[in-house]
Amino acid sequence: MQFKVPQFLEIEDKIFGPFTFKEFIYLAGGAGLCFILYKLLGLLWGAVPILVIAAFSFALTFYRPNNKPFIFMIESSLKYFSQSKLYIWKKQKASRKAGGAEKKEGGEISMMPADSLKLNGSKLRDLAWSLDVLDLSKQKDSNVQ
Repeated sequence: MQFKVPQFLEIEDKIFGPFTFKEFIYLAGGAGLCFILYKLLGLLWGAVPILVIAAFSFALTFYRPNNKPFIFMIESSLKYFSQSKLYIWKKQKASRKAGGAEKKEGGEISMMPADSLKLNGSKLRDLAWSLDVLDLSKQKDSNVQ
């Protein structure tokens, strides 16, 4: 017995003419908000908010960056700005005042400062402290007190 395998699962059905249900809701919601702003503020005072809402509504409906819906980009940007960030490595240029030369794999030579070649107790303590990965909020609380 043979069964048909569903294909094109990621393509949504067109329900309202050339629009999917989500696209229709974006357009209808944007048009409804524009109408409410027009009735409340009038055309003169409501022109800018109406244009902003209409542009956002059209972007949600028609703009597809990287062939993905625009709402995915908005969701990703909100997640990025709302989550805390942990920066572990910050690359700094080596100074050329003093120190030995270090040969890299590609045959390039870079200068290392002389004080970075020797590790004393305080530098080891600083290095160990910087390698401890703790919760940032705990570190901030202990620094404040």
